[in-house]
Amino acid sequence: MGKAKRYWLLKTEPSEWSWSDQEANGGISKWDGVKNKQAQKNLKSMTSGDLCFFYHSGTKSRCVVGVVEVAREWYADDDDRDGAVDVKAVGEMRRFVDLKEMKGDKGIKDFVLFRQPRLSVVPVEDDVWKKICELGDGFCGDGKEDRESSDES
Repeated sequence: MGKAKRYWLLKTEPSEWSWSDQEANGGISKWDGVKNKQAQKNLKSMTSGDLCFFYHSGTKSRCVVGVVEVAREWYADDDDRDGAVDVKAVGEMRRFVDLKEMKGDKGIKDFVLFRQPRLSVVPVEDDVWKKICELGDGFCGDGKEDRESSDES
């Protein structure tokens, strides 16, 4: 029996690597440059097929903007001795989910992001994943639009 899919949140400064960059890059990119040991441990725990929220951090926008999938598990990277994973774009959130909105939702008050706000890679519990997806009306590629369009036929 295969491993259960896990969920994560990957933080990036939009000026360094934005959702637009991710999509324009053919959807696949190397997620590297993670220096914090706990964040590295989280990257090393990822398996192919895991889903990750793509989170814009920084002063101007702190929100979940999209979803990526782990395409290649942790590997040693010649350019960056700290290693990397590869992620591919799945889809943009139908509505961006702001940090303030997440903090205001009692259903996700124990989210690791709130307890360790400086960590760039954090695990996301199943119930938190579902709630954030709900707050953002899902994401393109989640199959929701497929069901809606088939209902109209």
